Amino acid sequence: MSRLASLTLRLAAGTAMALSAPALAQDIAITNARLVIGDGSAPVDAGTVVVRGGRVVAAGANVAVPAGVPSVDAGGKFVTPGLVAGFSRIGLVEVSAVDATEDSNSRTSIFSAAIDIAPALNPLGTPVAVSRIDGVTRALVYPGNSSGLFAGRGALVDLGADRDMVTRAGLFQYVEFGEEGAARAGGSRAATFLHFRALLQEARDYGANRAAYDGRSTDNMLRRADAEALLRVLDGRDRLFIKVDRASDILAVIRLLGEFPQIKPTLVGAAEGWTVASEIAAARIPVIAVALTDLPDSFEILASTQSNIGRMRAAGVNVSIGLVDDEEVHKLGYARQYAGNLVALTRVPGATGLSWDQAFAAITSGPASAAGVDGDVGSLRPGRVGDVVIWDGDPLEVTSVPVAVYIDGVEQPMTSRQRRLRDRYMNPVEGDLPNSYDR
Repeated sequence: MSRLASLTLRLAAGTAMALSAPALAQDIAITNARLVIGDGSAPVDAGTVVVRGGRVVAAGANVAVPAGVPSVDAGGKFVTPGLVAGFSRIGLVEVSAVDATEDSNSRTSIFSAAIDIAPALNPLGTPVAVSRIDGVTRALVYPGNSSGLFAGRGALVDLGADRDMVTRAGLFQYVEFGEEGAARAGGSRAATFLHFRALLQEARDYGANRAAYDGRSTDNMLRRADAEALLRVLDGRDRLFIKVDRASDILAVIRLLGEFPQIKPTLVGAAEGWTVASEIAAARIPVIAVALTDLPDSFEILASTQSNIGRMRAAGVNVSIGLVDDEEVHKLGYARQYAGNLVALTRVPGATGLSWDQAFAAITSGPASAAGVDGDVGSLRPGRVGDVVIWDGDPLEVTSVPVAVYIDGVEQPMTSRQRRLRDRYMNPVEGDLPNSYDR
């Protein structure tokens, strides 16, 4: 075996050894912190967060540390909840340009809505550690495309260094409108809306008489498994994430959803959302939005602006940040940079951004709320999971990095394959590296 092959195996083994069975939930108290709850409230100086059994039991000022709970002095550093990636394919994709490592798309499958991404998630994927050491502890993972209009069932995952990354499988169904949806529904937006309505009506008919449904008739568009999956959307058990950007499409979606009142929708993207923000707010639909798009690359986002999120929030929309079509596999930490940019927008004449407190909530409790899981993740309120990050500076500054990451109260390794390669090759020593003529 060549030295290069041996090195590759050792690096792979190092990654595998870093992954163990899920660690037992732990107790930890972090004191003397500039504490950020993540719910939109201002940071608390000299704060303490206490995690017991993997859950937050107390967080704030003047919080006593229970006897027997190990404590860490944060030394006045920022301590926050872990970031929640609002829109991601992490765990489904290793190398975007290599189809064999791409498990988010199922374009030739006979199934669509029934496809559940959970069994395909890979906690060993190198992007997982990269985002974990950047402070991302949970992610909403969506399926890419299927052969039908509905893409399948997404999940809430954690980025812990263990073998099980699924927090909640089958959390939401995913569907795209606009240009992408039209391409799969027959070539036009008109066909997309008709297709959407017909599929949900067929699923409703299936639920009313399962025994009479064969799923193979020329009059049927859904297989049984897909019909069952859409029933979960129709009765509100699974949320419906709807990718839509153009203002007219957003309004049409809102009207269409009125025919199915039990659906719990979340809009994704919404690049022109600010132009119809009052209608979105009136419909009480949460939004996971593109943060900084302002140079249109298609006809459905001509009205895009960096003020999109700020203006929607000002209009009363529950809006958060998602990396929609933007490094949603490999660089989930970009979300905090975008949040910081939205804070900077408040200083730009004519622009509308977010306050620091609002911006941080937009990458923590905001995405969790949009998915209906904010009672579990996204903040340091009592009862939430013990995902805690200690930073060496302001987490919305690009030069700041985490110094410690806890998931379910368990301290995580602060390393990745990239960091190990950096350390190995930063100061090469003769004999440690393969010679160019070795084979």
